[in-house]
Amino acid sequence: MKTTILAAAVLLVAATACEQRTEMRTTTSETGTMQTSTTTSTTTVPAVDTAAIKQDVKDAANTATAAAAEAGRDVKEAARDAAHATGTAMETAGKAIQKKTKKH
Repeated sequence: MKTTILAAAVLLVAATACEQRTEMRTTTSETGTMQTSTTTSTTTVPAVDTAAIKQDVKDAANTATAAAAEAGRDVKEAARDAAHATGTAMETAGKAIQKKTKKH
């Protein structure tokens, strides 16, 4: 869960990333005339749909919760079946002991 939240946070930071670069050039001619030119370029990373990521994280958490609940029910059912089988085996063994120990 923490890894998913961390990944979502990294994507959020990356989504708002913007790089701006400015270059200035100054040239001087032989006559002493100065000429300056400036070039600015901006690169923006496309926005990430953080609402969709948040929903995906929420869906994954709900799926994991449901799977854990189902596994818990399966364990409970298996324990009940084992207890029933143990009780039946003990009852059968008890009857066999009674038959052998009855006085004739």
